[in-house]
Amino acid sequence: MSSSAPRSCVIGYPAKHSRSPKIHGYWLDRHGIEGHYGIEEISPEGFADFVSKLSEHGYVGANVTMPHKEAALRLSTPDQRAKSVGVSNTLWFDKAGTLNSTNTDVEGFIGALDANAPGWDKKSTSAVVLGAGGAAKAVVYGLLERGLKEIHVVNRTIEKAQAFREAFGSAVHPVAWSDLPALMKGATLLANSTSLGMYGQPALEIDISKMADGAVVSDIVYVPLKTDLLASAEARGFATSNGLDMLLHQAVRGFELWFGTRPKVTQELFDMVAADIVGG
Repeated sequence: MSSSAPRSCVIGYPAKHSRSPKIHGYWLDRHGIEGHYGIEEISPEGFADFVSKLSEHGYVGANVTMPHKEAALRLSTPDQRAKSVGVSNTLWFDKAGTLNSTNTDVEGFIGALDANAPGWDKKSTSAVVLGAGGAAKAVVYGLLERGLKEIHVVNRTIEKAQAFREAFGSAVHPVAWSDLPALMKGATLLANSTSLGMYGQPALEIDISKMADGAVVSDIVYVPLKTDLLASAEARGFATSNGLDMLLHQAVRGFELWFGTRPKVTQELFDMVAADIVGG
């Protein structure tokens, strides 16, 4: 690889577990692009200095994972998505040399829905979102961006759900977890943005049997690939979208920004990454 070939990386602490090099390496190979995508395991104490010298380290941009996403927002020029969600996960330099950032989790969630349930946004004007953490912010922002009129944010700590209404406006309705059963009756779109149901985590106890015919169910969890929630949804004939779908679709924009080609999420890529997931 020549010294002028574009290089990008994922920055995290820890970061060795990241599947991003496998994803971007696949696309580099498929598109015949001379480039490189690596891993930089940087402690919180060293993150600001590393990012300030990102180009000196030879990088045209980077993905940012835990625990650096909030710092990435502060240390860059974020777009509206990143500002609204409150964290950045993708960095790139523009032609003027300015370090910009965005949050591609929004595109990951929406892109996965578009791929697995085409036309979902024409059938649903409302949604039920479980959780009120950082992932939920990306989910809610994406749903609002697509024009949904009513988003019910369900959380055990109702104050956190109420904060979403303050941040995103009157289309967001905070809901206590105890009120979830009544909310599921006739629901057309459900998104789990919690870690419930993840390998090693408590189960997500929810009854989706009263959801509308043709409903769509999304789960950001990807270990296991098919959570109990998604298995239950499939058994009822609902369209589903899983966390690996979201992971792959969120990677698309970064690759395009760094390497100049917009890649596609294919079944071959999905299967390759899925084979690497323990508990999948």
